[in-house]
Amino acid sequence: MSMLGMKWKLHGTGKSIKPGHVVAPDERLAWPLTIGVGMQHVVAMFGATFLVPIITGMPPATTLFFSGIGTLLFLVITKGRVPSYLGSSFAFIAPIMASQQQFGVPGALGGVVLAGVALALIGAIVQKFGAGWINRLMPPIVTGAIVALIGLNLAPAAKMNFDAAPLTAVITLATIILVSVLFRGIIGRLSILVGVVVGYVVAMLRGEVSYDKMEAASWIGLPHFQTPEFHVGVLGLFVPVVLVLVAENIGHVKSVAAMTGQNLDGVSGRALMADGAATVLAGFGGGSGTTTYAENIGVMAATKVYSTAAYWVAGIFAIVLSFSPKFGELIA
Repeated sequence: MSMLGMKWKLHGTGKSIKPGHVVAPDERLAWPLTIGVGMQHVVAMFGATFLVPIITGMPPATTLFFSGIGTLLFLVITKGRVPSYLGSSFAFIAPIMASQQQFGVPGALGGVVLAGVALALIGAIVQKFGAGWINRLMPPIVTGAIVALIGLNLAPAAKMNFDAAPLTAVITLATIILVSVLFRGIIGRLSILVGVVVGYVVAMLRGEVSYDKMEAASWIGLPHFQTPEFHVGVLGLFVPVVLVLVAENIGHVKSVAAMTGQNLDGVSGRALMADGAATVLAGFGGGSGTTTYAENIGVMAATKVYSTAAYWVAGIFAIVLSFSPKFGELIA
């Protein structure tokens, strides 16, 4: 099976993963299972991808749209060698909010575009001359720490959600743990998706889900697109973001390389260029800046499925969902 020139060979029978084995980026499970894993990646990115636009006042559906588009663009530019999902970057929250106060949303979008251009240029330099100079400036201990800190930055959001519905949160967490421990097959590898479904049902039964705004929203509608404006004054706000994105991106690529046992040094530049291109595209359309997601790397570590086919599913699914205002209200 191929998609835009990318081909995946079936992993074994396509129905299971032997102990100690992994599904490589150029492999896939049977399509029903691949779709399930892809949906799990969508679930994993929901929290952060929607939280960033909610905090900054950007349209969530637009951000979701460019998240899906950016992921597909990333897979194409990296030639399917780096399994990763591109979601909203927390690094953009502070500069977007600061620039909005002086230049409005268009000015903030201009800053996002400029950050993406800078990231893509750094990626081109890395692709041409290698990542050695970045490795010297930001060795593994630095990039690893940054990836860890970005993950820890999600802790306050998790605590806030936990405090809002403690019983539902405990049941969701317990379900994920129990499914992971009790089921060794593919069901165990979909523990996060199962946990979210169970948690949502519990929340619904406990009356913790409001459907008022969802019922008022239409089933199908276009995301709200906006165009950027460029101001010199935003440069100082967004330059530090580029450094964070470089460290984050390289750290994630190294993590994937370590987990898959593959040498991905040759595509580090492409990964940066792809992230930059996706961020530029998002900025020109009204979305938040993107980055590779540690949450989805965690899903791969748990499932042992590193297939880029699952990310194609996730990206396409995100794009489809972005055209449903009703879904946007449901998640928000």
